Amino acid sequence: VFQTLFLGLSVFYDVSEWMDKTESTLARRVKYWRDVIFKGMVVPFTLFVTSMFWCVYAIDRELVFPQVYDAVVPWWFNHCVHTNITIVIAIETILQARRKPTDKKLELIFYWAIAFAYAIVYYTIYFVTKRWLYQVFGTMTWWQVCLYQLFIWGISYVFYVMQFPINRLIHGKDDTDAKETEHSPKDNEVAFSKTWSMKFGNTKADENSRL
Repeated sequence: VFQTLFLGLSVFYDVSEWMDKTESTLARRVKYWRDVIFKGMVVPFTLFVTSMFWCVYAIDRELVFPQVYDAVVPWWFNHCVHTNITIVIAIETILQARRKPTDKKLELIFYWAIAFAYAIVYYTIYFVTKRWLYQVFGTMTWWQVCLYQLFIWGISYVFYVMQFPINRLIHGKDDTDAKETEHSPKDNEVAFSKTWSMKFGNTKADENSRL
Protein backbone atom coordinates (compact mmCIF):
# COMPACT_ATOMS: atom_id res chain seq x y z
CA VAL A 1 0.00 0.00 0.00
CA PHE A 2 2.68 2.52 0.99
CA GLN A 3 4.72 1.65 -2.10
CA THR A 4 1.73 2.44 -4.31
CA LEU A 5 1.15 5.67 -2.38
CA PHE A 6 4.79 6.65 -2.86
CA LEU A 7 4.55 5.97 -6.59
CA GLY A 8 1.45 8.12 -6.91
CA LEU A 9 3.03 11.04 -5.05
CA SER A 10 6.21 10.71 -7.12
CA VAL A 11 4.31 10.86 -10.40
CA PHE A 12 2.32 13.87 -9.20
CA TYR A 13 5.45 15.77 -8.17
CA ASP A 14 7.32 14.93 -11.38
CA VAL A 15 4.40 16.30 -13.39
CA SER A 16 4.54 19.44 -11.21
CA GLU A 17 8.22 19.83 -12.06
CA TRP A 18 7.62 19.66 -15.79
CA MET A 19 4.83 22.23 -15.41
CA ASP A 20 7.08 24.51 -13.28
CA LYS A 21 4.64 24.26 -10.36
CA THR A 22 7.08 23.00 -7.73
CA GLU A 23 6.80 26.19 -5.66
CA SER A 24 3.07 25.75 -5.13
CA THR A 25 1.83 24.78 -1.66
CA LEU A 26 0.37 21.53 -2.95
CA ALA A 27 3.58 20.47 -4.70
CA ARG A 28 5.64 21.19 -1.60
CA ARG A 29 3.32 19.09 0.55
CA VAL A 30 3.40 16.27 -1.97
CA LYS A 31 7.21 16.36 -2.02
CA TYR A 32 7.32 16.35 1.78
CA TRP A 33 5.04 13.33 2.16
CA ARG A 34 6.67 11.54 -0.76
CA ASP A 35 10.08 11.75 0.90
CA VAL A 36 8.79 10.88 4.38
CA ILE A 37 7.03 7.77 3.08
CA PHE A 38 10.05 6.74 1.01
CA LYS A 39 12.54 7.11 3.86
CA GLY A 40 10.40 5.86 6.71
CA MET A 41 8.57 2.96 5.07
CA VAL A 42 9.54 2.12 1.49
CA VAL A 43 13.31 1.79 1.94
CA PRO A 44 13.57 -0.17 5.22
CA PHE A 45 10.78 -2.66 4.55
CA THR A 46 11.58 -3.19 0.87
CA LEU A 47 15.22 -3.98 1.65
CA PHE A 48 14.15 -6.22 4.52
CA VAL A 49 11.73 -8.23 2.38
CA THR A 50 14.28 -8.80 -0.38
CA SER A 51 17.24 -9.62 1.85
CA MET A 52 15.38 -11.84 4.30
CA PHE A 53 13.43 -13.74 1.65
CA TRP A 54 16.43 -14.59 -0.52
CA CYS A 55 18.69 -15.41 2.43
CA VAL A 56 16.21 -17.94 3.80
CA TYR A 57 15.44 -19.14 0.26
CA ALA A 58 19.13 -19.86 -0.32
CA ILE A 59 19.30 -21.94 2.87
CA ASP A 60 16.01 -23.83 2.47
CA ARG A 61 13.36 -22.57 0.09
CA GLU A 62 10.72 -24.78 1.69
CA LEU A 63 10.74 -22.42 4.68
CA VAL A 64 9.56 -19.39 2.67
CA PHE A 65 8.51 -20.48 -0.83
CA PRO A 66 7.89 -24.24 -1.09
CA GLN A 67 8.62 -25.84 -4.44
CA VAL A 68 4.96 -26.82 -4.81
CA TYR A 69 4.20 -23.11 -5.36
CA ASP A 70 6.07 -23.25 -8.67
CA ALA A 71 3.06 -24.95 -10.23
CA VAL A 72 0.82 -21.94 -9.61
CA VAL A 73 3.20 -18.98 -9.14
CA PRO A 74 5.41 -18.10 -12.17
CA TRP A 75 9.10 -17.48 -11.45
CA TRP A 76 8.86 -13.95 -12.83
CA PHE A 77 6.07 -13.08 -10.39
CA ASN A 78 8.25 -14.19 -7.50
CA HIS A 79 10.99 -11.84 -8.71
CA CYS A 80 8.50 -9.00 -9.16
CA VAL A 81 7.48 -9.35 -5.51
CA HIS A 82 10.86 -10.08 -3.92
CA THR A 83 13.59 -8.79 -6.28
CA ASN A 84 12.45 -6.00 -8.59
CA ILE A 85 11.21 -3.88 -5.70
CA THR A 86 14.79 -3.41 -4.50
CA ILE A 87 16.02 -2.65 -8.02
CA VAL A 88 13.47 0.16 -8.20
CA ILE A 89 14.68 1.48 -4.82
CA ALA A 90 18.28 1.42 -6.06
CA ILE A 91 17.37 3.39 -9.20
CA GLU A 92 15.42 5.91 -7.14
CA THR A 93 18.39 6.34 -4.80
CA ILE A 94 20.73 6.97 -7.72
CA LEU A 95 18.42 9.52 -9.35
CA GLN A 96 17.18 11.36 -6.27
CA ALA A 97 19.23 13.03 -3.54
CA ARG A 98 17.87 12.30 -0.07
CA ARG A 99 20.92 12.86 2.10
CA LYS A 100 19.13 13.41 5.42
CA PRO A 101 15.79 12.61 7.05
CA THR A 102 13.00 14.93 5.96
CA ASP A 103 11.23 14.59 9.31
CA LYS A 104 13.01 11.95 11.39
CA LYS A 105 10.39 11.85 14.14
CA LEU A 106 7.54 11.28 11.69
CA GLU A 107 9.55 8.80 9.64
CA LEU A 108 10.25 6.72 12.76
CA ILE A 109 6.60 6.90 13.79
CA PHE A 110 5.64 5.50 10.39
CA TYR A 111 8.39 2.91 10.58
CA TRP A 112 7.39 1.54 13.98
CA ALA A 113 3.68 1.74 13.16
CA ILE A 114 4.19 -0.50 10.13
CA ALA A 115 6.59 -2.80 12.02
CA PHE A 116 4.20 -3.38 14.93
CA ALA A 117 1.10 -3.55 12.73
CA TYR A 118 2.65 -6.24 10.52
CA ALA A 119 3.73 -8.26 13.56
CA ILE A 120 0.25 -8.03 15.10
CA VAL A 121 -1.42 -9.18 11.89
CA TYR A 122 1.15 -11.94 11.33
CA TYR A 123 0.83 -13.47 14.80
CA THR A 124 -2.94 -13.01 14.85
CA ILE A 125 -3.17 -15.12 11.71
CA TYR A 126 -1.13 -17.82 13.42
CA PHE A 127 -3.23 -17.86 16.59
CA VAL A 128 -6.46 -17.99 14.58
CA THR A 129 -5.43 -20.58 11.97
CA LYS A 130 -2.65 -22.38 13.88
CA ARG A 131 -0.52 -22.09 10.75
CA TRP A 132 2.53 -19.91 10.04
CA LEU A 133 2.56 -17.91 6.83
CA TYR A 134 6.29 -18.63 6.61
CA GLN A 135 7.38 -22.06 7.76
CA VAL A 136 10.70 -20.72 9.01
CA PHE A 137 8.81 -19.70 12.16
CA GLY A 138 7.54 -23.25 12.55
CA THR A 139 11.08 -24.52 13.05
CA MET A 140 11.61 -22.32 16.13
CA THR A 141 10.63 -22.43 19.76
CA TRP A 142 8.73 -19.44 21.10
CA TRP A 143 11.75 -17.77 22.65
CA GLN A 144 13.56 -18.19 19.32
CA VAL A 145 10.57 -16.63 17.56
CA CYS A 146 10.79 -13.64 19.92
CA LEU A 147 14.51 -13.23 19.25
CA TYR A 148 13.92 -13.56 15.52
CA GLN A 149 11.22 -10.89 15.67
CA LEU A 150 13.60 -8.53 17.48
CA PHE A 151 16.18 -9.25 14.79
CA ILE A 152 13.62 -8.41 12.09
CA TRP A 153 12.88 -5.05 13.69
CA GLY A 154 16.56 -4.37 14.25
CA ILE A 155 17.73 -5.13 10.71
CA SER A 156 14.87 -3.09 9.24
CA TYR A 157 15.91 -0.14 11.39
CA VAL A 158 19.51 -0.57 10.21
CA PHE A 159 18.25 -0.28 6.63
CA TYR A 160 16.47 2.96 7.56
CA VAL A 161 19.64 4.47 9.03
CA MET A 162 21.90 3.11 6.30
CA GLN A 163 20.09 4.80 3.41
CA PHE A 164 21.38 8.28 4.30
CA PRO A 165 25.16 7.68 4.20
CA ILE A 166 24.67 5.67 1.02
CA ASN A 167 22.76 8.56 -0.54
CA ARG A 168 25.45 11.04 0.53
CA LEU A 169 28.08 8.77 -0.98
CA ILE A 170 26.26 9.00 -4.31
CA HIS A 171 25.11 12.62 -4.30
CA GLY A 172 27.63 14.38 -2.09
CA LYS A 173 27.92 15.12 1.59
CA ASP A 174 25.53 18.01 2.10
CA ASP A 175 22.59 19.71 0.46
CA THR A 176 24.39 23.04 0.75
CA ASP A 177 27.00 21.83 -1.73
CA ALA A 178 24.31 21.16 -4.30
CA LYS A 179 22.70 24.55 -3.63
CA GLU A 180 25.99 26.37 -4.12
CA THR A 181 26.51 24.57 -7.41
CA GLU A 182 22.98 25.36 -8.47
CA HIS A 183 23.34 29.09 -7.84
CA SER A 184 26.93 29.37 -9.09
CA PRO A 185 27.17 27.63 -12.47
CA LYS A 186 30.30 27.95 -14.52
CA ASP A 187 30.34 29.80 -17.80
CA ASN A 188 28.23 28.23 -20.56
CA GLU A 189 26.99 25.51 -18.22
CA VAL A 190 23.45 24.75 -17.11
CA ALA A 191 22.91 24.93 -13.35
CA PHE A 192 22.67 21.55 -11.67
CA SER A 193 19.29 20.78 -10.14
CA LYS A 194 18.23 18.70 -7.17
CA THR A 195 16.38 16.14 -9.26
CA TRP A 196 16.89 14.55 -12.64
CA SER A 197 13.58 15.80 -14.04
CA MET A 198 14.29 19.39 -13.02
CA LYS A 199 17.72 19.08 -14.56
CA PHE A 200 16.23 18.37 -17.96
CA GLY A 201 13.56 21.00 -17.38
CA ASN A 202 16.22 23.65 -16.75
CA THR A 203 18.13 22.52 -19.83
CA LYS A 204 15.04 22.98 -21.94
CA ALA A 205 14.43 26.46 -20.49
CA ASP A 206 18.04 27.44 -21.16
CA GLU A 207 17.78 26.35 -24.78
CA ASN A 208 14.59 28.35 -25.26
CA SER A 209 16.21 31.47 -23.81
CA ARG A 210 19.09 31.19 -26.27
CA LEU A 211 16.64 31.00 -29.16
